[in-house]
Amino acid sequence: MHPVAKAIWYIESHFGRAIALSEIAAMAGMSRHHLSRRFSEMTGQNLNRYLRARRLSVAARQLAGGAQNILTVALEAGYGSHEAFTRAFREEFGLTPEALRARRDLSGLTLQEPIRMSAIDKSNLPSPRIETLDAFVIAGLGADFEPGKAAGIPALWQKFNEYFGHIPGQTDKTAFGLCRMLPGKEGFRYVAGVRVARSDDLPAGFETIHVPAQSWAMFPHESHVNGIAATADAAFRTWLPASGRTIGPFPDVLEFYGEDFDPETGVGRVEIWLPLADQMTNS
Repeated sequence: MHPVAKAIWYIESHFGRAIALSEIAAMAGMSRHHLSRRFSEMTGQNLNRYLRARRLSVAARQLAGGAQNILTVALEAGYGSHEAFTRAFREEFGLTPEALRARRDLSGLTLQEPIRMSAIDKSNLPSPRIETLDAFVIAGLGADFEPGKAAGIPALWQKFNEYFGHIPGQTDKTAFGLCRMLPGKEGFRYVAGVRVARSDDLPAGFETIHVPAQSWAMFPHESHVNGIAATADAAFRTWLPASGRTIGPFPDVLEFYGEDFDPETGVGRVEIWLPLADQMTNS
């Protein structure tokens, strides 16, 4: 995994709090100077400018959605006061946070979208193991994403990780990411969750997914989590057509995160689970 890809993943997973450039550089395994230079070379953007613009863009979406407390938005964007946030917001977008909240419209604002991390790193597909599992239930937080906008998923995990380990009925310390197409719409819904033994008393905003008993092709993802989209894509485009298998009754791909996966570093056991029908379509 390229150091710049690691830096982008770390920013997208942690920009809800103050992050120092030295912290990002340490995670990427480079000096601040070299990381800043390589970031600019690969993305065409200044690293500090990108981090600032991402935080303010997320804040702008919250305000346009009618966020009640501007100070809370400011703190979540990494600013220590309403005044500092207002000054940075006006410099970025040319209007105050109060003005944007009042008009509830993002038109005319140039928002910084997440850089597509999967385009930086490619994945070599390993051989899967085939397992049949009993039915189980996943509970977690979900959000809809437009085509090509999957780079915002780490921010969803950042929010979900605040609940991890304290979810009623959580059965273990593993986690799942579920990606499913939206019926009749472009884009997809992504859910970050855990396996639960029951679906009552869940935190507000949580949703449940009932996964049926079926077989799975389980592909280990052998590099940084940043490149997981490439492994999923290769499983569909390369392995599935060559295997003679077909997609099972549960049509959605699962990302599996083992107990040793570290959300701070993006390193640990990660797998792509491809649902399979019981019978092969050809020999």
